Amino acid sequence: MVRHKLRGADFLSLKPLDGGELESLIEESIKLKQEGVKGHRPLANKVISLLFEKPSTRTRVSFEVAILRLGGHPMVLIGQGLQLERGESIEDTGRVLSGYVDGLVVRTFSQDRLEALAGASGVPVVNALTDQCHPCQALADMLTVFEYKGRLKGLKLAYVGDGNNVTHSLMRAGTKLGMNIAVATPKGREPLDFIIEECREYCDIYGGSLEVGNDPVSCAAEADVVYTDVWVSMGAGEQDKRDLGEFLPFQVNQELLSLASDDVMVMHCLPAHRGEEITGDVIDGNHSAVWDQAENRLHAQVALLGMIFG
Repeated sequence: MVRHKLRGADFLSLKPLDGGELESLIEESIKLKQEGVKGHRPLANKVISLLFEKPSTRTRVSFEVAILRLGGHPMVLIGQGLQLERGESIEDTGRVLSGYVDGLVVRTFSQDRLEALAGASGVPVVNALTDQCHPCQALADMLTVFEYKGRLKGLKLAYVGDGNNVTHSLMRAGTKLGMNIAVATPKGREPLDFIIEECREYCDIYGGSLEVGNDPVSCAAEADVVYTDVWVSMGAGEQDKRDLGEFLPFQVNQELLSLASDDVMVMHCLPAHRGEEITGDVIDGNHSAVWDQAENRLHAQVALLGMIFG
């Protein structure tokens, strides 16, 4: 059971969970969203540190509220205020903090940096975003799709834009849940090759499909879900910011949406740059699930933390 796998464990990516375990985690998220925690307080008398080396709105606030709902005390630590800024290693930081707190929720840069911290820590570490993946976002996304569509298996989810950390986690989650994932990016902006190959193997196991290419039109055709993210991720260099013109054909607008299914749902993990990756009339339109998607970060993380510390 997923509870046994997660209890007391790190949650660094979706890779260790199989399709059935992901389904169980989504089911638990739905249950807790509908029924509440009902006095269940697995974090009572526990302090969970939120170590953020990158800016955050939804992730930070939703984790703080989730910890409070489960009876715990969140302690927010901003990277710029720690000795990390003066050269202390991430491993030493993990060793020290795990002597004070009961868990660490970490938003940082490279996946290797997160894994180094987790390897040195004596308490569970949860990935709140790295440059490579954003697993908690994907959990909330799958919860949202299931709420809107009543199923996941067999649905087509089209991701249009930059092949980034959100793309990687969506690919992992979707292919493990039997979805048909289509990704369209500008040339040179594709997802990482090793994650593409990993997810192709999941397709063989769970019956979904994965298409990665550079054509937003074929990607969005007959899609049940159209998903996008900002074109310039946090920490991107100035060259990336100058090259936005290559993304213009990948904007999620009414023209692109007309290629999808009549009842398509539109998703964006936020923050959105209206008029760049998505138009205002689409993100605020009748097909948008963006605000429910943002709320579901809280419910998915309540379920996840409840299983880790239950």
